[in-house]
Amino acid sequence: MNKKALLIIPPDRFNEDELFHPKEALENAGVNVTVASTTVGEVTGDNEGKVNAEVIFSSVSPNEYDIVSVIGGSGTIDHLWGNQELISFLKTAYDEKVLVTGICAGSVAVAKTGLLSGRNATCYPVDLMINELKANDVEYVVQNVVAHEDIITSNGPDGAKDFGESLVNALR
Repeated sequence: MNKKALLIIPPDRFNEDELFHPKEALENAGVNVTVASTTVGEVTGDNEGKVNAEVIFSSVSPNEYDIVSVIGGSGTIDHLWGNQELISFLKTAYDEKVLVTGICAGSVAVAKTGLLSGRNATCYPVDLMINELKANDVEYVVQNVVAHEDIITSNGPDGAKDFGESLVNALR
């Protein structure tokens, strides 16, 4: 499968399950995965897991990828929710027919683009995130993964493996 995925994490405090499970599923399917952030270098997760951010997401073109995913974690709320560059990047990706996806707090980042307006999505089941979906005219649903043809959202660590599988299936 000659496909490419860009997984965007915050510059600190990403969620390990939400990054590593989908990353593994994609790599096992032969997808070339690039981890991106707002900085390059080693990033530490919520549970002290480590990963290397290879590129700054805003320095690459979304159309170089088949899928763009915003990963959750407490850092996503602090660093990515209000990031206008990220919102623009996701909208550009969507306009260029790149599959836009998010998990947990990353689902909220996707919702903030307006691309999910009037549609169903899921996120981590806490009021802070559910209220953000609702504020962006998104109908919150309780399930591990909500897969539209053009956007996929997931609820968090519990759904991380299902999320990975749904990304692989979407690329087939």
